[in-house]
Amino acid sequence: MDNPDVITFGEAMALLIARQSGPLAQVGEFERATAGAELNVSVGLSRLGLKVAYISSLGDDSLGHNLRSFMASEGLDLRHVRMDERYPTGFMLKAKVDDGTDPEIEYFRRGSAASHMGPSDVPELPVAQARLLHLTGITPALSASCRELAFKLAVQARIAGRTVSFDPNLRPRLWRSQAEMIETVNALAGMSDLVMPGLAEGRLLTGCEHAAGIADFYLARGARQVVVKLGPEGAYFASAEGSGTVPGLPVANVVDTVGAGDGFAAGVISALLEGLPLQAAAARGNTIGARVLQFRGDCEGLPNRQQLAAMQGSDGPPGIN
Repeated sequence: MDNPDVITFGEAMALLIARQSGPLAQVGEFERATAGAELNVSVGLSRLGLKVAYISSLGDDSLGHNLRSFMASEGLDLRHVRMDERYPTGFMLKAKVDDGTDPEIEYFRRGSAASHMGPSDVPELPVAQARLLHLTGITPALSASCRELAFKLAVQARIAGRTVSFDPNLRPRLWRSQAEMIETVNALAGMSDLVMPGLAEGRLLTGCEHAAGIADFYLARGARQVVVKLGPEGAYFASAEGSGTVPGLPVANVVDTVGAGDGFAAGVISALLEGLPLQAAAARGNTIGARVLQFRGDCEGLPNRQQLAAMQGSDGPPGIN
């Protein structure tokens, strides 16, 4: 198998989406989908034609086998996805909303197969084979062993001269304390070439109020490029070559906000790997993020190459093709 363009490391989860609106406690029917920030980015990059290898562990159960089949159907390299007979696959429940607000979510991931991953599970780390390693702040929060593996991957990527991209993707409930979260996430960000925080995340992590200050914080700590997600207002980008804001794209009907940030990351990473400037990469991130908002489910709105071209060629809001 060819060497991958990108390697990601994270937890894939089964996603059960409510079919009726209302509190999860009152929902009687759900439909199955997939979830996991790194998996969403992997799928987004694969649909755009990049070769993506995924490092993870799934329970040797029906949820795990369903997820593995989905990954295979999306063309992911699964050489480093392990089926674990001891621990289960994590899953989550997501409410259905009709007003564009963030849906109610419940996670069932404590003690999952992925949370037990560590450096010994990947004896031959494949980072040097790829052009880019993508990490988030979620998986290091799952356990000390996951944190150790994340840092080991980042170190090996740096030694090999590979690009590291990082999305803080904060999940405060997974951490023992806010201080531990900030310290660990900023340490990983400091080992990364591309850092992509949201504005609220950046404020918490850096103590800076504005996007420019957040970007300067990470540039001063070694990042070469920073893109701060501003929600409907777009994205702020900064590097040694300059800085600026790319306006957001209007979305008339927001269906589901979950996964839009992962679509944004896939847009930025894919554009940079194609050699496009950071401003154009941020614009592509906005475009894909806006499309994901129009679909129920984390991966459903991620475009293929033809759909992306159709959206970028439109003068209006991103359409669904």
